[in-house]
Amino acid sequence: MRQCLALSSIVFSVLLVSPSVYAEAVYAAVASNFTDAMKDIAQQYEAESGNKVVLTFGSSGKFVAQIQHGAPFQVFLSADQNKPDALEKAGLVAANSRFTYAIGALALWSAKPNFIDNNDAHLKSGDFNKVALANPKLAPYGVAAMEVLAGLGLTESTKEKWVMGENISQTYQFVSTGNADLGFVALSQIMSQGQIKSGSSWIIPTDQYSPIRQDAVLLKSAEHNVAAQGLLDYLRSDKARSIIHSYGYQTE
Repeated sequence: MRQCLALSSIVFSVLLVSPSVYAEAVYAAVASNFTDAMKDIAQQYEAESGNKVVLTFGSSGKFVAQIQHGAPFQVFLSADQNKPDALEKAGLVAANSRFTYAIGALALWSAKPNFIDNNDAHLKSGDFNKVALANPKLAPYGVAAMEVLAGLGLTESTKEKWVMGENISQTYQFVSTGNADLGFVALSQIMSQGQIKSGSSWIIPTDQYSPIRQDAVLLKSAEHNVAAQGLLDYLRSDKARSIIHSYGYQTE
């Protein structure tokens, strides 16, 4: 009788244990341009899976160096394709895990209302103190900005007014704080629910710069981690894509 009561007590205790006890943590390195979208996606994934997502945002280039030196990330969402490709060639990526999770868009933005009238006129006028852009040696959005300037014939005329951010987050900060009157930022940084949040902008036509294809990979150290794979699977779901589109990205 006592044995039966003891067994019943154990079963009852197991049933009372919260699913979160069994939740796994996923450690994800995420390109800074994807910050807001990924926070929303991670929140939904956590709610639906019971797993915990630990996000670190920053420069894709720095993440590559950290991963190569053993940083304990399990998932990497890059701002481009080159860096995941380099990790893949180095044998640090789980086989067949790489895919394009978003295609970025570039915008010229000012924190000042009515400063940019949804075209390139103010940029061409030169009537501004500084123009911010991400360092093209480090950031794909910087490469895109340089392509736009070259296409408009403004590279030399604006060069003395450039202020370069280490990544697209720092570039955005230059503009949002007024240190630069305008700057080339990721559309996702100034858009939410399909609307520009503040200031004024020119959403640059995508034919003026090379596609900003952003790839995600499962790192080899986590190739058997169900929660990490689950996060990448969720990133390709209709729910996640709806969030991604709301921040101005495209998906395949």
